[in-house]
Amino acid sequence: MQISELARRTGVPVATVKYYLREGLLPSGELTGATRARYDEAHVERLRLVRALLGPGGLSVATARSVLAAVDAPGTAVHEALGAAHRALPGVGPGDPPDLDRARAVLARRGWRVAEDSPALRALAAALAALEAAGYPPGDDLLDRYAEAAGRIGEQDVAEVPAGSLPEAVRFVVVNTVLLEPVLLALRRLAQEDASGRRFSGG
Repeated sequence: MQISELARRTGVPVATVKYYLREGLLPSGELTGATRARYDEAHVERLRLVRALLGPGGLSVATARSVLAAVDAPGTAVHEALGAAHRALPGVGPGDPPDLDRARAVLARRGWRVAEDSPALRALAAALAALEAAGYPPGDDLLDRYAEAAGRIGEQDVAEVPAGSLPEAVRFVVVNTVLLEPVLLALRRLAQEDASGRRFSGG
């Protein structure tokens, strides 16, 4: 397909496709003339991944390039590529690293194995520190209940990841991590509203 068809298929303007080509986010097509190239389904898939990283993922071009490098590396396992995507997503901001001991203890009780430099581990530690500073440190029983619920959600999330294509798997994880997290938060608050109504106003 020509670049115009690639743009039409993906909903990306031709000028943007050309920009991604210049930035090395999208591989060049097969040259068919001095100024013309042919593109295929792999370009469609790659362009959709780039859009996911830069759009919902909120990544910079440089950060997206690093994720794509992990996807393109020969022999990259799905777990490694998904980890690269997760690490690139917005998480804990700059500053002193929080004390990780309490967060590590939660993981240890669940038997979860995660990388020591996981941004989500730092995010958990920072959240626990904020609760402590506010005077509402959560007990281990509460954290374990939350972890148990999160474990079920995480298992279901990973079960849904498409296994046939590494770029599609990364795109799926980026989009669903970023766009489904607000759904999870909204459902929690709706459940709280319902429970509050039943507990405090008799239904």
